Amino acid sequence: MKEFKDKVAVITGAGSGIGLAIARRCVQEGMKVVLADVEQDALTGAEKELTALGGTVLQVLTDVSSADQVEALARKTVDTFGGVHLLCNNAGVAADGTIWECSLADWDWVIGVNLWGVLNGIRTFVPIILSQDTEGHVVNTASTAGILPYHPGASYHVTKHAVVALSENLYRSLGERGAKIKTSVLCPGFVKTRILSSLRNRPAELRLKSSPKPLSPEAEEAAWAYLENNHFRVLSPAQVADMVFTAIREERFYILTHPEFNEVVRKRMEAIIQGQNPEIKPLSFKREQTQTHQ
Repeated sequence: MKEFKDKVAVITGAGSGIGLAIARRCVQEGMKVVLADVEQDALTGAEKELTALGGTVLQVLTDVSSADQVEALARKTVDTFGGVHLLCNNAGVAADGTIWECSLADWDWVIGVNLWGVLNGIRTFVPIILSQDTEGHVVNTASTAGILPYHPGASYHVTKHAVVALSENLYRSLGERGAKIKTSVLCPGFVKTRILSSLRNRPAELRLKSSPKPLSPEAEEAAWAYLENNHFRVLSPAQVADMVFTAIREERFYILTHPEFNEVVRKRMEAIIQGQNPEIKPLSFKREQTQTHQ
């Protein structure tokens, strides 16, 4: 896709963070935008903001882990705008803990949003775009955790690797059919979103008495400040949205926001090829150590 004016974008997790930043860029490009999120207040606020910017916007409260709700999102999109051209499967959540320390409720929640959310989006919207026989693009938000050898949140790590594999499969499957739909997988590093407090949106039926409480806004700010003060590069959602649109125009599959992680990825791939065991030591990718990769 090179031209965006009057095209239709559907963005999940659009109430804040990267999703909202992509929605803003869509409005700037003259696109009609469908905002999907599980958080009603954030969704309403996003719609008001984008409408005030002159955007043509539809908000749809959607739990992406539910195939029925994603199908309802698609129906409302087509009924309102007649089709869809850009799909951003962006909704995501995070939970900490090792494989055995995470409860089944933790796994159900994270897999439901991070993996089933992307899968539901693809299964529902890709056939619609194919039937239109128009140019289209799918952007699946994974994470650098999806290409790194380790992340302390086991469920997050597993689902983000799965999203990368799912995206690679989609890219190949569409390419083999000569489809006009292109695919990108977004692997952001440190981006100042509300992912650290995603527990605020955990469904009541998947909460446990032992579940931690969401971080307060003050605690979130302190966490981001800690990273920045320790020489980690923290991007704004707007910077990532710019990278996404550049990748769409260039039909580029991998969107890697933090080149300083590349060396760790390279070492992981070389270890796999050489049959070496994974390293058990802290990952090192501070900005000050990798200036040559900027």
